[in-house]
Amino acid sequence: MPYSTLSDVAPAIDTSSRFASSVPDTVIAIPVYNEAERIEACLRAIDAQEGVRPGSLGLYLFLNNCSDGTGRIVAELVQDMSIPVRVRMVTFNGAHAGWARRAAMEAAAEWIGPDGTAGTILTSDADSRVPSDWVARNLAALDAGADAVAGRIQIDEDEWAALPKSLRARGKLEDAYSDLLTELEARIDHDPHDPWPCHRTTIGATLAVRLSAYRKVGGMPMIALGEDGAFVAALLQHGLRVRHAKDVVVTVSGRLVGRAPGGVADTIRARCEVPDSLCDARMEAVPRALYRYLWRRRLRRLHATSALATTTAWARKLSVPVADAVRIAKQPLVGLAVAEIERVSPKLVYRPLGPRQLPRHIRLATVVLTFLRAASALNRKLPSPELPEAKTLPEAKTMAVDPASR
Repeated sequence: MPYSTLSDVAPAIDTSSRFASSVPDTVIAIPVYNEAERIEACLRAIDAQEGVRPGSLGLYLFLNNCSDGTGRIVAELVQDMSIPVRVRMVTFNGAHAGWARRAAMEAAAEWIGPDGTAGTILTSDADSRVPSDWVARNLAALDAGADAVAGRIQIDEDEWAALPKSLRARGKLEDAYSDLLTELEARIDHDPHDPWPCHRTTIGATLAVRLSAYRKVGGMPMIALGEDGAFVAALLQHGLRVRHAKDVVVTVSGRLVGRAPGGVADTIRARCEVPDSLCDARMEAVPRALYRYLWRRRLRRLHATSALATTTAWARKLSVPVADAVRIAKQPLVGLAVAEIERVSPKLVYRPLGPRQLPRHIRLATVVLTFLRAASALNRKLPSPELPEAKTLPEAKTMAVDPASR
């Protein structure tokens, strides 16, 4: 690993010599930081996996900056696990969540095969408990055609019950509205590789990806916050098939002091401290959500017919500068093109709701979905945004702008 300040604080552990095959084709990669209280439950849940081909599964644990006895607990537990385990314990004064997860996943990829693309990497968190069919369900979704699988999370029941009643009530409203928005999106901007029922959770506690797809996007982004969401976004933008599987559910802690800034614990604590804090970005008003989904669908169709490069109407409607429109129209990957349009268009800025607005928009979304479901049942086409008469864009050479100069 190319970090001059990275140093091992203990000998690496490798139990693979106890197994007939020391090269699994599926490896679970977990970053670990001071999880002495929860790491045993995490490892026992992984060791209880069912429905997985014998000899195919391995576990890689990347312990970084642990100072609470986690290393000692791990060293004892892995000796009795039924799958091969590799452990590395390091110190690094610039550590953060994205760096640690990438380190774990890169090591998992190296274990599967440094030069190959066949194989699967899964990742979770050290304070999580995966169900006994977690690996099997992820592999089933991948075998069905997905390049990656994003699962959902649920907070530990006892820890959830201990949280303020107002927070739990808000959580139920947010979950309900998120499901409605997701169905609206799935029906309007349909992805054949991720049909409804699905969800929109992207969290490192439950991700699975084919090694080929992992390498195609350059691996897990090494960013301090939101590496999991950025990774899934990169997969989608590169045209890879991501299945948001509702039947893949992992239990996470409901603690208020977490290990990664901006993680689940910080979100829970912030909403306890500020009950009226805004919802997640995608939890916007129904009219804005519909506007976004309809435009995404229209932009994909324009890209597919090369009309993105031959019309100015879409750029004008979305207030996208002509120079940006010309640049984006040259993008061969539709996912990257749509993502860039959403980034530069002031009409597509996210404006999340506050919790008090949720009940009204839940009712509105329910009404809209009633009509969409009926239309789907009758096999009627959904409306698309009307574009004005097409205009030809100026020749690219007359609008050439060096992105680096802006």
